[in-house]
Amino acid sequence: MKRTCGILLPVSSLPSPWGIGTLGEEAYRFVDFLAAAGQHYWQILPLGPIGYGDSPYQSFSAFAANPYYIDLETLIGEGLLQRAEVEATYCGSDPAKVDYGALYAGRFELLRLAADRFDTGCNAYADFVAQNMAWLPDYALFMALKAEHGMVSFTEWPEPLRRRDAEALLAARVRLEHEIRYWQVCQYLFYAQWHRLKSYANEHGVRIIGDLPIYVSPDSSDLWASRELFQTNENGDLTEVAGCPPDAFSEEGQLWGNPLYNWQQHLDTGCAWWIRRLRHAGEVYDVVRIDHFRGFESYYAIPAGAKNAVGGSWREGPGMKLIEKIKTALPELPIIAEDLGYQTDALRRMLAESGFPGMKVLQFAFDSREESDYLPHNYTRNSVVYTGTHDNPPTADWQYSAPPEDAAFARRYLGLQPEQDLTRALVRAALASVSDTCIIPLQDYLGLGKEARTNTPSTLGGNWQWRVQKDMFTPGFAQELHALAALYGRI
Repeated sequence: MKRTCGILLPVSSLPSPWGIGTLGEEAYRFVDFLAAAGQHYWQILPLGPIGYGDSPYQSFSAFAANPYYIDLETLIGEGLLQRAEVEATYCGSDPAKVDYGALYAGRFELLRLAADRFDTGCNAYADFVAQNMAWLPDYALFMALKAEHGMVSFTEWPEPLRRRDAEALLAARVRLEHEIRYWQVCQYLFYAQWHRLKSYANEHGVRIIGDLPIYVSPDSSDLWASRELFQTNENGDLTEVAGCPPDAFSEEGQLWGNPLYNWQQHLDTGCAWWIRRLRHAGEVYDVVRIDHFRGFESYYAIPAGAKNAVGGSWREGPGMKLIEKIKTALPELPIIAEDLGYQTDALRRMLAESGFPGMKVLQFAFDSREESDYLPHNYTRNSVVYTGTHDNPPTADWQYSAPPEDAAFARRYLGLQPEQDLTRALVRAALASVSDTCIIPLQDYLGLGKEARTNTPSTLGGNWQWRVQKDMFTPGFAQELHALAALYGRI
């Protein structure tokens, strides 16, 4: 298989005058940079509408996209917005950070103006709605009802709406017709811009790796519209939720709170929902990374309402039964399995049987206490290597925030002298490894530190905000990365 490389950078982190990265000019210029730098892949984070804590992993929909990424300059060019309207809207004053509060306060009102001026009678819009009937009407109604009820969780709505009483839904569709139209138009505008950008990237030899969270949000149109697919009781309430058990890092474990799947129901329906979700993802991305892949083998179930993860227990997942359904229905869809965390023999067997490449993260390799599967001499070709992920600190910070003995082990392993740069050495180790694909977070190529961290797991506030600066994408930087990719046979 061809050796390739790419860069991890969320869409939100792109430079842009609109307060957050968008699908506009700077996204196209970043694609140009990737092509000039010899990079085959642009890996991004989930594109879904962000929910609790501004996290792209807690989205209101597994199918919808984030309206924040709609490029306003494009809407101005299409006559849907006026420049004065856009310039009068505050979107944050710090170009290095996303201000989600400012976006929430101003961006939606601009998009409402654009939606009101948009001609929903055009064929392209009608085709989009028809092609997405499996999710779009429920999502748009869900968001319209959230807006009507002050954006509270659907579990706090009046019972007829919460339980999807047919008469209540019909009345809501009539009452909220204009609001429903708005949310549908937002999705059309996003996907029209996205597919133009993706086509441009593909034409320039760059493929998009998208990120698919395994779980949906507890406040999502997915759970609201299809409660039978999740672990719920006769009243539709969750019985168990997702998380991680207590370990050396957390004596209470991690309580994620996401709905768990009713796997038997999925299997009984031929895994139709999962196939539909992955088919949609395959139309949006070129390659799909499935987050928390190990949840297909076994998952940790915590009683709903628990205050922490201590009382949970492990349950068997669908395993190869699901994966075989996916591979049969979507044989051409490239998938990366995020198999990080505690490795079990059962997980290794499932990954091997699936044929999907797993992930190797160099920051996890240098545990001075024991041998690690993440050390480069243990890699196989069918894998994707990273220096770190969006949940890791930039490597320039890791060398100081990691246990000193681990950083010292990394230096011994790489044969570094005290004055030599550990970040650049780890980048080179990833590129030199036998893994077919190498993805480097842009922060590590730039040598940035803790100020450029994307996310710190199990914390609220200050996450998902970092943005790259426009002047960082210089021709000299592109030439440097191209030379590295060529040196290690990844062009």
